[in-house]
Amino acid sequence: MTGEVVAIHIASGAGNPMQETTAIEAFAGQGLAGDRYRDGTGFYSATPTAPGARELTLIETETLAAILSETGITLDPAEHRRNITTRNINLEPLIGQRFRIGDVICEGVRDCPPCNHLEDVTGKKVMKPLIHRGGIRARIVEGGWIRVGDPITQI
Repeated sequence: MTGEVVAIHIASGAGNPMQETTAIEAFAGQGLAGDRYRDGTGFYSATPTAPGARELTLIETETLAAILSETGITLDPAEHRRNITTRNINLEPLIGQRFRIGDVICEGVRDCPPCNHLEDVTGKKVMKPLIHRGGIRARIVEGGWIRVGDPITQI
Protein backbone atom coordinates (compact mmCIF):
# COMPACT_ATOMS: atom_id res chain seq x y z
CA MET A 1 0.00 0.00 0.00
CA THR A 2 1.67 3.22 -1.18
CA GLY A 3 0.18 6.68 -1.19
CA GLU A 4 1.42 10.20 -1.67
CA VAL A 5 1.47 13.51 0.19
CA VAL A 6 -0.63 15.98 -1.81
CA ALA A 7 -0.62 18.95 0.58
CA ILE A 8 0.81 20.01 3.95
CA HIS A 9 -0.87 22.54 6.21
CA ILE A 10 -0.31 23.94 9.68
CA ALA A 11 -1.95 26.67 11.76
CA SER A 12 -0.14 28.77 14.33
CA GLY A 13 -3.10 28.87 16.73
CA ALA A 14 -6.64 27.71 17.40
CA GLY A 15 -8.93 28.92 14.63
CA ASN A 16 -6.10 30.58 12.71
CA PRO A 17 -6.09 30.01 8.95
CA MET A 18 -4.18 26.97 7.76
CA GLN A 19 -0.93 27.84 6.05
CA GLU A 20 0.29 25.72 3.16
CA THR A 21 3.90 24.61 2.92
CA THR A 22 5.76 22.29 0.58
CA ALA A 23 8.00 20.85 3.31
CA ILE A 24 7.84 20.68 7.11
CA GLU A 25 9.97 19.30 9.90
CA ALA A 26 8.27 16.71 12.12
CA PHE A 27 9.48 16.20 15.69
CA ALA A 28 9.14 12.82 17.41
CA GLY A 29 6.68 12.96 20.28
CA GLN A 30 5.82 16.60 19.56
CA GLY A 31 4.32 17.41 16.15
CA LEU A 32 5.05 19.65 13.19
CA ALA A 33 7.21 22.78 13.32
CA GLY A 34 5.02 25.86 13.78
CA ASP A 35 1.78 23.92 14.22
CA ARG A 36 -0.72 24.85 16.92
CA TYR A 37 -0.67 21.46 18.64
CA ARG A 38 3.10 21.23 18.89
CA ASP A 39 3.09 24.75 20.33
CA GLY A 40 0.16 24.05 22.69
CA THR A 41 -2.13 26.67 21.11
CA GLY A 42 -4.64 24.39 19.37
CA PHE A 43 -8.39 24.01 19.92
CA TYR A 44 -8.76 21.23 22.46
CA SER A 45 -11.91 19.15 22.65
CA ALA A 46 -12.96 17.95 26.10
CA THR A 47 -12.94 14.40 24.70
CA PRO A 48 -9.87 12.54 26.02
CA THR A 49 -7.49 11.30 23.36
CA ALA A 50 -4.60 8.84 23.22
CA PRO A 51 -1.04 10.09 23.78
CA GLY A 52 0.42 11.47 20.57
CA ALA A 53 -2.97 11.78 18.88
CA ARG A 54 -2.50 15.50 18.25
CA GLU A 55 0.96 15.28 16.69
CA LEU A 56 -0.17 14.70 13.09
CA THR A 57 -3.50 14.46 11.29
CA LEU A 58 -4.16 13.06 7.81
CA ILE A 59 -7.13 12.94 5.42
CA GLU A 60 -7.63 11.42 1.96
CA THR A 61 -8.27 13.51 -1.18
CA GLU A 62 -10.67 10.76 -2.17
CA THR A 63 -12.83 11.64 0.85
CA LEU A 64 -12.90 15.29 -0.17
CA ALA A 65 -13.94 14.32 -3.71
CA ALA A 66 -16.70 12.05 -2.35
CA ILE A 67 -18.06 14.85 -0.15
CA LEU A 68 -18.14 17.19 -3.14
CA SER A 69 -19.90 14.58 -5.26
CA GLU A 70 -22.44 13.67 -2.56
CA THR A 71 -23.21 17.09 -1.10
CA GLY A 72 -21.78 19.76 -3.40
CA ILE A 73 -19.62 20.98 -0.50
CA THR A 74 -16.07 21.89 -1.46
CA LEU A 75 -13.60 21.31 1.36
CA ASP A 76 -10.13 22.12 0.09
CA PRO A 77 -6.86 21.23 1.86
CA ALA A 78 -6.62 24.64 3.53
CA GLU A 79 -10.09 24.19 5.07
CA HIS A 80 -10.31 20.66 6.47
CA ARG A 81 -7.85 21.45 9.32
CA ARG A 82 -5.82 18.26 8.85
CA ASN A 83 -2.05 18.55 8.45
CA ILE A 84 -1.49 16.12 5.60
CA THR A 85 -3.73 15.57 2.60
CA THR A 86 -3.03 12.20 0.95
CA ARG A 87 -3.78 10.45 -2.32
CA ASN A 88 -4.05 6.74 -3.19
CA ILE A 89 -3.89 5.35 0.34
CA ASN A 90 -6.64 4.10 2.62
CA LEU A 91 -5.74 5.64 5.97
CA GLU A 92 -8.01 3.71 8.32
CA PRO A 93 -5.96 0.46 8.11
CA LEU A 94 -2.94 2.46 9.36
CA ILE A 95 -4.52 2.83 12.82
CA GLY A 96 -2.36 0.74 15.15
CA GLN A 97 0.30 0.39 12.44
CA ARG A 98 3.59 2.10 11.71
CA PHE A 99 4.03 3.88 8.42
CA ARG A 100 6.55 6.13 6.75
CA ILE A 101 5.94 9.56 5.23
CA GLY A 102 9.13 10.72 3.55
CA ASP A 103 11.83 10.63 6.28
CA VAL A 104 9.31 10.36 9.13
CA ILE A 105 8.05 7.24 10.86
CA CYS A 106 4.55 7.52 12.28
CA GLU A 107 2.08 5.30 14.05
CA GLY A 108 -1.66 5.55 13.50
CA VAL A 109 -3.35 6.27 16.83
CA ARG A 110 -7.06 6.65 16.11
CA ASP A 111 -9.62 8.09 13.74
CA CYS A 112 -10.00 11.87 13.48
CA PRO A 113 -13.73 12.56 13.62
CA PRO A 114 -15.08 15.97 12.64
CA CYS A 115 -16.05 18.45 15.33
CA ASN A 116 -18.31 21.45 15.64
CA HIS A 117 -15.24 23.68 15.63
CA LEU A 118 -14.57 22.65 12.01
CA GLU A 119 -18.04 23.84 11.00
CA ASP A 120 -17.55 27.06 12.97
CA VAL A 121 -14.25 27.83 11.26
CA THR A 122 -15.32 26.88 7.71
CA GLY A 123 -18.96 27.95 7.86
CA LYS A 124 -19.78 24.71 6.02
CA LYS A 125 -22.02 21.85 7.19
CA VAL A 126 -19.36 19.14 7.04
CA MET A 127 -19.91 17.26 10.30
CA LYS A 128 -22.34 14.70 8.91
CA PRO A 129 -20.50 14.10 5.60
CA LEU A 130 -17.20 13.54 7.47
CA ILE A 131 -18.53 11.08 10.04
CA HIS A 132 -16.48 7.86 9.84
CA ARG A 133 -14.16 9.37 7.22
CA GLY A 134 -12.54 12.40 8.82
CA GLY A 135 -9.05 10.92 8.51
CA ILE A 136 -6.69 9.66 11.19
CA ARG A 137 -4.48 10.93 13.97
CA ALA A 138 -0.89 9.71 14.22
CA ARG A 139 2.05 10.03 16.56
CA ILE A 140 5.47 10.85 15.23
CA VAL A 141 7.82 8.04 16.24
CA GLU A 142 10.93 9.21 14.39
CA GLY A 143 11.21 12.79 13.21
CA GLY A 144 12.50 14.21 9.95
CA TRP A 145 11.10 16.05 6.97
CA ILE A 146 7.82 15.60 5.14
CA ARG A 147 7.51 17.04 1.63
CA VAL A 148 4.70 17.30 -0.88
CA GLY A 149 5.10 14.35 -3.24
CA ASP A 150 6.63 12.08 -0.58
CA PRO A 151 5.46 8.46 -0.63
CA ILE A 152 3.42 7.09 2.26
CA THR A 153 4.08 3.41 2.93
CA GLN A 154 3.13 0.98 5.65
CA ILE A 155 6.15 -0.47 7.42
